Amino acid sequence: MKITIQTVHSPESELIHAFVNEKVEKLFNQNPEIIRADVTLKEGAKKNPINKWCSLYISHSGENQFVKRNSASYEESILLAVEAMEKIFRRMKMKKINQRNDPH
Repeated sequence: MKITIQTVHSPESELIHAFVNEKVEKLFNQNPEIIRADVTLKEGAKKNPINKWCSLYISHSGENQFVKRNSASYEESILLAVEAMEKIFRRMKMKKINQRNDPH
């Protein structure tokens, strides 16, 4: 389990790093095939109030997944990205189950 956090044009904070680790570790617990997670936190245009971006790239056996979400705070962006990744993993799991159950 390896989590890499990169901040671009935003101040680094131990609280944000701890928050990212806490939320992304849930993904590792749900899917044991995950090898690593790369998280990039980036601030967008100053004119836009919803300018805090979180990009989440998950490497696991099979195919890799990527999501990018934005909101008014980094914490909310992180939560949205993790929720989107959980949804992707649920769909992948259901697809595998359906393939196993399909006799053709």
